[in-house]
Amino acid sequence: MYKILKAEKLAEKIYLMDVEAPRVAKQCQPGQFIIAKVDEVGERIPLTICDYNRETGVITIVFQIVGASTERMAALQEGDYFMDFVGPLGCASEFVNEDLEEVKKRKYLFVAGGVGAAPVYPQVKWMHENGIDVDVIVGSKTKDLILLEEEMKAVAGNLYITTDDGSYQRKGMVTEVIKDLVNNEGKKYDVCVAIGPMIMMKFVCLLTKELGISTIVSMNPIMVDGTGMCGACRLTVGGKVKFACVDGPEFDGHLVNFDEAMKRQQMYKTEEGRAILKLREGDTHHGGCGHCGGDK
Repeated sequence: MYKILKAEKLAEKIYLMDVEAPRVAKQCQPGQFIIAKVDEVGERIPLTICDYNRETGVITIVFQIVGASTERMAALQEGDYFMDFVGPLGCASEFVNEDLEEVKKRKYLFVAGGVGAAPVYPQVKWMHENGIDVDVIVGSKTKDLILLEEEMKAVAGNLYITTDDGSYQRKGMVTEVIKDLVNNEGKKYDVCVAIGPMIMMKFVCLLTKELGISTIVSMNPIMVDGTGMCGACRLTVGGKVKFACVDGPEFDGHLVNFDEAMKRQQMYKTEEGRAILKLREGDTHHGGCGHCGGDK
């Protein structure tokens, strides 16, 4: 059992929890995720790690209510327990395992959309702890949905906030801020890390490809089971079949087929859609990750 040390509502349908999970905290790195399960009948919920403290053994998660399981999860209070809290899972962000001096030579831009601020935060924090100043763009629909603003201010070199309705700081999409920084302010970036809704990541990648900026995205939004066994997070990256949970969740955004991934995501939600996908994808449907044996 994993004790909830803090349960806080950040915004409408968005919650933060601190969970006592020392073994996860000891091993996790930016970019990785956990799988939480409320009880024996609860769904497995993959969630990117928002923060971790190795000394206290605490993991911070942020999640949004999107269905019955997350609704039940949101009802948990401080002092309650998760039955399962498994991790760290997935691959860490590439820069974690690269030569630090090489990472320091690059200029990074982090772009967070909505709840994407949660997985972006530990990456920016890692950069700050290693003496690297990075620019961060956080975008949301309204001021009330801006997440982790103070936490991000403490670790970002420069923080730019934008809202779709103009209710706070800049008005417009995150792509407009990127254009402004590059074209009007003369900023130069080597790498962009964009995490948020699929449609946001798609348009960020279209822009950064035009601007010649290498871009990493997290495909966590399409994960369901989190272990490679359900096949839900199948996507095509550079013409090859990948699964977000075991091969990612982070990939080269310029190689991700977003249109296919978004269409597949919608189809996978229905039994009829899954049947069509199985027919179309043949031997690579469910099991293409090479880890779970698929439907055999």
